[in-house]
Amino acid sequence: MLSREIRRAFLAYFKGHGHAHVPSSPVVPYEDPTLLFANAGMNQFKDIFLGKTRREYQRAVTTQKCIRVGGKHNDLENVGHTSRHLTFFEMLGNFSFGDYFKKEAIAFAWDVATHVFAFAPEKIWVSVYEEDDEAFALWEHYLPSKRIVRLGEKDNFWTMGETGPCGPCSELLYDRGDGYGPYPTPKEDPFGERYLEFWNLVFMQFDRTADGKKTPLPKPSIDTGAGLERVVSLRMGVENVFETDVLRALISEVERLSGTAYRKGDPRRAPPFHVIADHLRSLAFAVADGAQPSNIERGYVLRKLVRRAVRYGRELGLQKPFLADLLPCLVREMGEDFPEIKEAESRIGELLTLEEESFCQTLLRGGNLLQSIVDEASKTKRRIDGQEAFRLKDTYGFPLEEVLLIAKDAGLEVDLASYEVLEKEAKEKSRRARKGEELHFAPNFFSDFRAVHPPCHFEGYEKREGKARVTGLICENSFTDLLTEGMEGIVVLDRTPFYAEMGGQVGDCGVISVQGSLFRVRDTKAPFPGVIVHIGTLEAGELRKGELVDVVVDVERREEIEAHHTATHLLHLALQQVLGPQIRQAGSLVDAEHLRFDFTYHKAISAEELQEIEERVNAEIRANHPVKTYELSYEEAQKRTDIKQFFGEKYGERVRVVDAGISKELCGGTHVRETGRLGFCKVVKEGSIAAGVRRIEAVAGVEAEKLVQKKEEQLGRLAALCGVSPALLVTHVETLLEQQKSLEKLCKAYRKKELQELAAICSDKRRKVGGTALIAEVVSLTSPELPSFAEGLLAKLGSGVVAIGLQEEGRCQLLVAVSSDLVQKITAPLLIREAAPLIGGGGGGKPHLAQAGGKNPQGLPQALEQIALRLQNL
Repeated sequence: MLSREIRRAFLAYFKGHGHAHVPSSPVVPYEDPTLLFANAGMNQFKDIFLGKTRREYQRAVTTQKCIRVGGKHNDLENVGHTSRHLTFFEMLGNFSFGDYFKKEAIAFAWDVATHVFAFAPEKIWVSVYEEDDEAFALWEHYLPSKRIVRLGEKDNFWTMGETGPCGPCSELLYDRGDGYGPYPTPKEDPFGERYLEFWNLVFMQFDRTADGKKTPLPKPSIDTGAGLERVVSLRMGVENVFETDVLRALISEVERLSGTAYRKGDPRRAPPFHVIADHLRSLAFAVADGAQPSNIERGYVLRKLVRRAVRYGRELGLQKPFLADLLPCLVREMGEDFPEIKEAESRIGELLTLEEESFCQTLLRGGNLLQSIVDEASKTKRRIDGQEAFRLKDTYGFPLEEVLLIAKDAGLEVDLASYEVLEKEAKEKSRRARKGEELHFAPNFFSDFRAVHPPCHFEGYEKREGKARVTGLICENSFTDLLTEGMEGIVVLDRTPFYAEMGGQVGDCGVISVQGSLFRVRDTKAPFPGVIVHIGTLEAGELRKGELVDVVVDVERREEIEAHHTATHLLHLALQQVLGPQIRQAGSLVDAEHLRFDFTYHKAISAEELQEIEERVNAEIRANHPVKTYELSYEEAQKRTDIKQFFGEKYGERVRVVDAGISKELCGGTHVRETGRLGFCKVVKEGSIAAGVRRIEAVAGVEAEKLVQKKEEQLGRLAALCGVSPALLVTHVETLLEQQKSLEKLCKAYRKKELQELAAICSDKRRKVGGTALIAEVVSLTSPELPSFAEGLLAKLGSGVVAIGLQEEGRCQLLVAVSSDLVQKITAPLLIREAAPLIGGGGGGKPHLAQAGGKNPQGLPQALEQIALRLQNL
């Protein structure tokens, strides 16, 4: 397989040139909330480039799994209809973090392009930034200057954002010949089809400030990216990435499943094959890395991919779920180098099948509503308005693409402008819902502070109290030299035993004191690298910058937090043991009262599974494993399959492992010394919190004891109320329930007899009004009994009208039933509309049965007479 050969050869080449092979990060970027999916090889190295963290290596090589379906890289609508667009692709890349720069990067790129990729040297062109004379000169060592083109900032200058690291870049392009256009150089090639870019070298050499000023970085770096699929297409000499080995194998499998032949170049028949092959890869890798289809954020993107694949599948006659049937082919093609999809194959298949089945139901439900909208719009010769289209998407999950296709078939247009307004409002609402409460300071608030103060040293792993120097005081978002009694503020110390909120563990509480002054700490946070802030109130005295103070953590609270944190690790382990290794953490909270653990799982957990999870946790507690902590290099930790390492954490060059028996996780939190100190763990509740995400809550240590004591107390009180011992309570309640069933049966029989007698009385009071039989009475019934009672009277009456009213707690109801032979002359809603105002209300219903509620029970007799009057005038 050419893709596999090139992938492995690329990695081997750079490993042979001193680069550390760093595995691809998950396509779900847990460490970067600004991204929906990993979309470039440099994503996992972002903090290294920004100087926020370090690794033990200065050279790295990766083949990164990427998904581009959002933001400026939204290729979704193009996928399947062009020769190059994909949602999933592999990015080959080599990186230098302050080690080598342009000379070496260009030399490596030329060597790889001509030997590893085996491209003909005379076919290669390069572009450089118009002002980058250095790069131009370096390229002249490898190819003639006529094949080096200068391009402007738009094409050949890279920035990470409005500010921060940036620099010129150089692209390698492959000339595919006159068949792709008569353009003499890449400058004249308007669509980049003849001179196909296959590798981009970014020379990260400047730091750009908000005013646009660029200053040289102290350690220039290199970030490169080459799309594997594009490289393979050039090697194979094919016009379309879908003709490359991996994607063509998937297309062949789609041919087999659908019984339909693939015709490349056919603008109608080829796109469905392309879409399915591409989307399957995105879906499989995203689910393997912990994502789930849902209605929000990346989950919604995955749901769109499933539905788009299903819609195109139907064009090939694939009416039943089919994506899971393609997985074995994908695993054969890519599972050897990406074992995560092989390990998660059954789960991926199960989840995709459930999503496809759900969408088929959506098409049935929404399809009926859409057809009624189309019919109505066709009659009135109007557009389908945006609100109707948005309702179909938002309420029924019916994709806009499907609405547009059906509308087009009916010769109708959709008001996309108003639809997009509603879509934007919905996204903004979702975005606001995600924002939590945070400390808010000016961008350079703490960076300026750190420039003149060393980092705060955390001593809380070994100490719970000690001495520290006040290095900063903050009040109302400004630094101050003095806090006085009663002031709310923030204290910054040079060292502290207080743990700052991180990794799901809440911050410590406690006191900071000096000579009669007392600052009560209610929370601790780390808003900036090297800065730990103690948030609270000065309850007595004064506190000055520079003072030496006593710091004491609330030890009892800390110990309960530690118990719950260690229990969270054991619970995580047990969940994977019982439910499968595909379980991924999706969030956690650890405090003194309980633990909360969110995880990805696509179906309900049975009572038996939950019991086994709890038993496994408690078995680890009883084993009284020592809880050890030690450090490893991040590179070594990545190679350890027994160490869990996610989510949302920023890992540095060295990482801390918390080792509790067979539970091993990268974690910076505080923990008990032995698992036996937890006492035991008790699950409090478990349930779904979003599509594909579940939450389990539990207590350990003292809180678990309190929970059991509370339950025992409740059990004792129940037993006392029943006059039996707790041991006999279940038997006693079962007897009571049987007695209740018998009594309910007797009551129903008695009530049935009562209603029959009441019906007989009402029937005897029937009268003829204008030739129509009428029963109009106020009766004593419950609301649920009213419809069936009226329909029973109407059945006895045969032909006529029944009007029944009832009173209840200052309100009333009125129900009208009309026999089917009369609805052409008079309908129940018409009678209700005329009578309802007399009881101070309104209502409606179907032609034969209508109901109204009101606030004026005294008006019921007049309402019934109004119905009789209306019948009299028929």
